[in-house]
Amino acid sequence: MLEHATGVAATARQDTIMTAASGGIPLSIQQVSKQFTTRAGLLTALESTSIEVAAGEFVCLLGPSGCGKSTLLSIIAGLDQPSGGLVAAAGQPISGPGTDRVLLFQEAALFPWLDVQHNVEFGLRQRGVSRKERAVIAHGLIERVHLQGFERSFVHQLSGGMRQRVAIARALALNPAVLLMDEPFGALDALTRDRLHSELEEIWSATHKTIVFVTHNVREAVALGDRVLVFSPRPGRIIADFRIELPRPRSLDDLALAAQAAQITATLRAAMGDDLNTRR
Repeated sequence: MLEHATGVAATARQDTIMTAASGGIPLSIQQVSKQFTTRAGLLTALESTSIEVAAGEFVCLLGPSGCGKSTLLSIIAGLDQPSGGLVAAAGQPISGPGTDRVLLFQEAALFPWLDVQHNVEFGLRQRGVSRKERAVIAHGLIERVHLQGFERSFVHQLSGGMRQRVAIARALALNPAVLLMDEPFGALDALTRDRLHSELEEIWSATHKTIVFVTHNVREAVALGDRVLVFSPRPGRIIADFRIELPRPRSLDDLALAAQAAQITATLRAAMGDDLNTRR
């Protein structure tokens, strides 16, 4: 009876954790710019940029390489400081990394000496969460990303898509309000990427976290985002803000999605054409 009660309590605690995880926080980017000093002189990566992201909103940043998308993500994560402007999360200025924001990269950056279970538990262990509670939380998240049965597998035994699922579960274990995703599916094959689109949307729908997602793929942006912000070539600035009203879940093969993607692609090509003309 005691063992059963303990199991019920653990399940209830996991339910409480996942309920607490529901609901992201707003982000406010006000006139943020970023410059780097190079051997050739001062390089402006990001021009003055202002964005308001609502709590629980899924925003995709789209643009050519080198336009400042990843730079902006690093600034929101608190890993880099802006040259000008202010970034705030839930009304509080961001001055450094915080557990309310987690950044995921294209490479899953898992620990090869740990199995799936212990990779997911890693951040919780650093926080001092008990072994039993870590196991309960990790078990629930491994199920959520559809990796049950692979708990004792190591990184080298997993496909690229499975590694990204582990990285997402590890991020969710920390219960952040904001997920910052820097081309997390860029290196995956089309079928795996489509599957992970569905799984990410499922997670987002269940947790209502705020997500800022960097991509070069127009259809990916339209499939996932509530909004798609289009950046110009470097120095990056926002040239268009598309609100995506298509019903969810979305298919990359849907004609309405393709039409919206074509409109965004035309805007991006026009910006890149203007940039080429300016450089001539």
